[in-house]
Amino acid sequence: MQRVKSASVTVDGELISQIGKGLLVLAAISKDDTEKDAHDMASKILKAKLWDDDTKEPVARWKRGVAEIEGEVLCVSQFTLLASVKKGNKPDFHQAAAGLKAKALYQAFFKKVQELYVPDKVKDGVFAAMMDVGLVNDGPVGLDYTCLDGEVTIQIDTNPPKMEDPTSLGPSGVGTPSSSTASTVIDANDLVNNMSRITKEFKIPVELLE
Repeated sequence: MQRVKSASVTVDGELISQIGKGLLVLAAISKDDTEKDAHDMASKILKAKLWDDDTKEPVARWKRGVAEIEGEVLCVSQFTLLASVKKGNKPDFHQAAAGLKAKALYQAFFKKVQELYVPDKVKDGVFAAMMDVGLVNDGPVGLDYTCLDGEVTIQIDTNPPKMEDPTSLGPSGVGTPSSSTASTVIDANDLVNNMSRITKEFKIPVELLE
């Protein structure tokens, strides 16, 4: 999902849908997804806090969802998000759901977003069509942000990778994390003196952030 100032979908030169400030949601249906996953995801995107609360002083960062700013939502089916190039260079779409299942679950997702929000504020693309999607990013502003990347794009997975130990630390507080979840720098002298200095960078599934 992407925070936008505006977004639109055009098919064969015809404008199908457009929104103002709100969320552009590119939804990919996996072969393992269920109707419950679709409904849970609909709820998740509407609750995501992607806007600041500028009614407070200082401004409270990442405090408001799309409903709280009275924004709009544009949903677009996008199976290519599930592509893999792990083997070779040609995209592999084996993780994407087959046509009938994908369409049914995408429609269940879209209808649930409408049901949980204001139907007139939730727009749709055209399933399986060649769509031209246009958008104007609504990125962070202000020098107090540590990263000014010009846009806000969040990926949410219905089935993120599981981690047995999110911190990758053993009982003593010192361990060796897996290369896929963290990187660690340890000062040997500090360890000898029982004064560990550990710098870690984590990639944590969204379910652990709730």
